[in-house]
Amino acid sequence: MANDAKESATLTRADGTSAELPVYKGTYGTPCIDVRSLPGSAGAFTYDPGYATTASCSSSITYIDGENGILMYRGYPIEQLAENSTYLEVCYLLLYGELPNQKQMDWFDNSIKHHSMVHEAMRRFYEGFRHDAHPMAIMETTTAALSAFYHDKIDITDPEHREICAHRLIAKMPSMASYAYKHSIGQPFQYPINDLGFVENFLRMMFAVPAESYTANPVFVRALELIMILHADHEQNASTSTVRLVSSSGANPFASVAAGIGSLWGPAHGGANESVINMLDEITNSDATVDDFMKRAKDKNDPFKLVGFGHRVYKNYDPRAKIIRGACHDLLNELDADNDNRPLFETAMEVERIALEDEYFVERKLYPNVDFYSGIILRAMGIPLNMFTVIFAMARTVGWIAHWNEMMEDPELRIGRPRQLYTGPEKRDYNDIGKR
Repeated sequence: MANDAKESATLTRADGTSAELPVYKGTYGTPCIDVRSLPGSAGAFTYDPGYATTASCSSSITYIDGENGILMYRGYPIEQLAENSTYLEVCYLLLYGELPNQKQMDWFDNSIKHHSMVHEAMRRFYEGFRHDAHPMAIMETTTAALSAFYHDKIDITDPEHREICAHRLIAKMPSMASYAYKHSIGQPFQYPINDLGFVENFLRMMFAVPAESYTANPVFVRALELIMILHADHEQNASTSTVRLVSSSGANPFASVAAGIGSLWGPAHGGANESVINMLDEITNSDATVDDFMKRAKDKNDPFKLVGFGHRVYKNYDPRAKIIRGACHDLLNELDADNDNRPLFETAMEVERIALEDEYFVERKLYPNVDFYSGIILRAMGIPLNMFTVIFAMARTVGWIAHWNEMMEDPELRIGRPRQLYTGPEKRDYNDIGKR
């Protein structure tokens, strides 16, 4: 525990049983009551569906203040990192706890580049999938399969093995993501080129073909770099908690990250930016006005829901959304007037304008979140809807692996084993099938 308990809380049950519970305070944030002694001292467990008020671990990686719209990686405000840093530098920060000097950055960049290729035999995995298989299904499967190709360094007790696994996962995700896309459209896979930057290389692997030269639009590169930085980690979300829970059993990091990808795939988590585009398509292709839809969003009896606004944690403007908003507008300005996507983006800007001015949304703190803008940006780049969550997974890999590594070094590590409140039948006796 980061800080020794300097105060305590007392829990008293109706039967007079009581327990003295230590209270821990972190660097920032809400204090946490340590309830681990409750079963022995008070004969009770805590009940917290969704773990919304439970701290499952102590962590020094990411801090979120949802009330004030604050996000920090290792103490650095996300605004400063987004303006000044690169995705790979943020990866180093999340993994090692400090920003690198030039020598450290050169070493890390070189290591990532030289781990970016995927074992050639893995190409056969892609050949076995249907052409219309969802890319997230492919990503989850192939990530788990990495342990069959790189099993030489998966001793989770060895710090060197953990470091190599971390570098391999970060480096290979863009290659694997691009392979999933290329498979779906029947184009040849593109190998990474070490002369290019991380994001630029990914865009080339996604969109280049052997018959033509390809140069990534610098506006697209910058926008995707921002998306990657802003999605690199987000504290104990569902997918990160999944990685931690799976890893607590001693599972190898490839299997653990594959489980995180499965969790991220859910529409309530990583699939939210897909929902944004579906909503904007619905509004754009309707005979009704944007204002009509915004009025419907305020009617609790109307099935239409405004997605891309508000957040489970942030009760203020999502700081990531503030940052990415500018990139979104830059992309809009980059598009030609006759671009097929322009009507959708103009719809998005009108939705944003109304929501930021309408008292109903402002009072409820329903500000645009990062999913609202990231979906628009990815659509502008020509990335298909079913690849949106793959991009999210690619960015979040470093966060997952940083938490995995932190947990491996935690002296308080125990296998995850939540308890339950049993509400099933009372004890009953078995009857032969003929007597039922």
